[in-house]
Order: sequence, then C-alpha cells, then structure tokens
Amino acid sequence: MSNYLAIATVTATLQRTLQASVQIDVPGARVTTVRPDGGGGAPEVGINIYMYQAAPNPAWRNADLRNRRPKGDLIKQAQAGLDLYYLLTFYGNEIELEPQRLLGSAVRTLVDQPVLTAEMIRDTTDHSSFSFLQESTLVDQVERVTVVPSFLSTDELSKIWSVFFQTPYILSFACQGGAVLIEGDRPSGRGLPIRSRQFYATPNQPIVERVFSDEGQEIIAESRIRIQGKRLSPEVTIEQLQTEQTRMRQRPDLPQNSVQRRGEPMVQIGAATVTSHDITESEIRLRLTDLPDAEKQQLRAGVQSLQVVYPLVRQLSELESNGTTQRTIRTNITPIVVCPTIVNTNIEILDRDRNQVAVAEVSVTLDLLIDVGQRVFLLLNQLTIDKTASYIFAASKRTDPTHTAMFTIRDVKVGEYLVRMQVDGAESLPVVEEEQFVSPRVTIQ
Repeated sequence: MSNYLAIATVTATLQRTLQASVQIDVPGARVTTVRPDGGGGAPEVGINIYMYQAAPNPAWRNADLRNRRPKGDLIKQAQAGLDLYYLLTFYGNEIELEPQRLLGSAVRTLVDQPVLTAEMIRDTTDHSSFSFLQESTLVDQVERVTVVPSFLSTDELSKIWSVFFQTPYILSFACQGGAVLIEGDRPSGRGLPIRSRQFYATPNQPIVERVFSDEGQEIIAESRIRIQGKRLSPEVTIEQLQTEQTRMRQRPDLPQNSVQRRGEPMVQIGAATVTSHDITESEIRLRLTDLPDAEKQQLRAGVQSLQVVYPLVRQLSELESNGTTQRTIRTNITPIVVCPTIVNTNIEILDRDRNQVAVAEVSVTLDLLIDVGQRVFLLLNQLTIDKTASYIFAASKRTDPTHTAMFTIRDVKVGEYLVRMQVDGAESLPVVEEEQFVSPRVTIQ
C-alpha cells in the first residue's frame, strides 16, 4: 500500500519520464504540471500534465468493504484504490508542427514505458527537485502503477476545456494511471487468534501432499517439520555411490555406470536451503531447531514456498561439486506459513496527556530476520476484564534486513497489553498458560 504522497509521486514520475524523452525529440521542450488555463507556468515549447480527475478503481472498489465492525470500529487497515486521469496539452510552433511532434513523442513513451517501475519511482523521490516526496511509499506498493492512453470523445473533451474560462483549445491527449492503493493511518484493532487449529495443503502434484509441524501447531523457527507424500526417498545415497566408486576402482574392466539417479534431497523453504533429515519413501523430517546458523539466517517469516530438490547424479564427484549438480528433479511447490517468535520488547514513552492516552516508541525483536520489503505490523490487545482496547500499527521503514522492527504508536490508552507481530500475514504465537494468553506483554504507563 502507499501513503498520501502516492498521487503526487505518480504525477512527478510521469513528468520525469516524458521529460527524458521529449527533450531529445524536440530540443528545448519542457514538461510542466500546471493548469492549462493561461495562468502562467505552461511551457512555450513542451508538454503540460494536468490531473483533472481521480476515481475509484473498479477492480479494487470492493476489496475493502469488510474493514469495519457494525459499530464502525476498524478491524483492519483501511485502503482505497484509485485511477488517475490526466490531460496532456502540447505547446510549440504550429508552423513547425511542434505540438504534433510532442504528441507523437509522448504517445511513444507511454507505449514503451507503460509501467512505473520501482527504479523510476526511486529516481523521482530521490531527486533534489522532489524533496517533498522523499517520504512517499509508492515504491512499496505490490501492484505497479500503469499509465495507458484513454479515449475522450469530442463531447467529453469539450466539457473538460469548458472549465478553463476564456482559454483557447490546445492540442490535447488523455491518459489514465492506476491503480494507486492508498492506505489509511487510523489505528485499527484485531481480535486474538484461535488457539488451536488444523491446517494442511493438498496440491495436485503426487509427490508432496502435506506439510505440517510435529508439534501440531503453526510452524516456527524451532519446529520439527514433517513432509508427507510419495516417492520421497532418493534412488541412490552417498554411501551407495561410495561403494560403487570403490568397486569400479577394483574392477576397471566393468562397464561404467552412466544412468542418472536421484541423489539425496535438499529442502528449499523460500530462499533458504535446508538440510533434510530422516528420509523415507513417504516422509521427510526436518528439525529446524538443529539447523546451522547459516541456514537459520536464511529463514524468513510469512508465507514461504516449500519444495524438495533432488540432484541427478551418476557418480560421487557430481554430488561433491558444490553440493549440487546442474540438473535436478523438483517436487511440486507447497505453501507454508512460518510464524515469527518475539524475543524481546522495549518501549519508550514520548508523551501522555491527562486523558491517559500515550504516544510511544516500541521496538520488537524477532528470532527471524525481517526483509526490507516485508509488511510488518504490531498488534496490541489490552489485558483487562472490562472492555478491552486493541490496536494495529505499521512498522517504520527499514533500509536493511533486521531482527528488530520499530513502531511509533499514538493515541493508545494507558495499560498492559498483549503483544503480537505480523510479518506478511504470519503472526507470532502468544504464550498460553491455564487457558489464558499471558505473554509477551508490554506496559504503557
């Protein structure tokens, strides 16, 4: 999602994209973003970009209907998807057909570069001319903004120009940018999770059929994972290859084995490659708690893909070369959810008013690394018998992968709260004692 600067960031990025093109095609041409009504600022030779309308995006219009309870309380972060409508006007020497040359250059640029990429957006927000857009989060939006030409009939074009009082018509072209997803800032709450549930995935592929934790709970960094399916055991092990190699050395007269077979597998969880344990024909067991530190550092919280990878080998030397071969056999990909665990929480009270409402900085440390692009939220539920308060806060921006997420919480009632973290939809698990959620917790006083 994007913050309130997203709309201006789209306009500025579109301006820089067109400027880079038209100044080559028509020397001296400039691209501006003012009203095309003769009020000043429009170029003598160039293009003016004017956003004349913003409307709800049809695809995202109904995606956020259930963000409130019947009484109006937020139950998740609100959002709005918008389409932006632009009017491009072209200025220049009519005798030399400069407006029409500029129109052709602009249309070609929009056709060649219809998507505002992350690199284009970063170049815009980092540019000194757009210092007011440095806090824009449009680059973090999952769905990229596309800019495409749009059709305006003569009647529609006449209505748009009629709002510019006593302004003569200038050669115009319309385009549309979307979708821009703007996220609300108002704190929201989320109820406590179900303490016990059963979940498994059964994909169509016949090899991996089910992945679950041995403890019967959500998968965390300390879990023992069981992968159940069919034909999971390797066709040849390292010990068998060593035996064959020894036999070949003793009997050079025997024909060399040229048949490729599946070697001992590795399990890929997201970007992490995990050593497998206890392999049988129908099951593979992983003990994440016994992983080396290098493999643990590759694990991430959130929805991850799990896949078993078998190297194809003929002899031991192929398996020993960097631990893998160029050719592999892979199972179907199965999605799993890896939940983070809260290691430590710290809070610094910044302000508290007479109504016992506080502003604070909270830092939460997890056992798994948080990537820069992951969506991280802090969930607070007040531990009281009476009517409880609940809040959701988004993490501050990060520049590097880290174990610690920082939050600025506002308008929070003084009290004791149960703390949870949500990373890409995967929530940390509260500690349960005597049928009650007891920790981790934080006190705001």
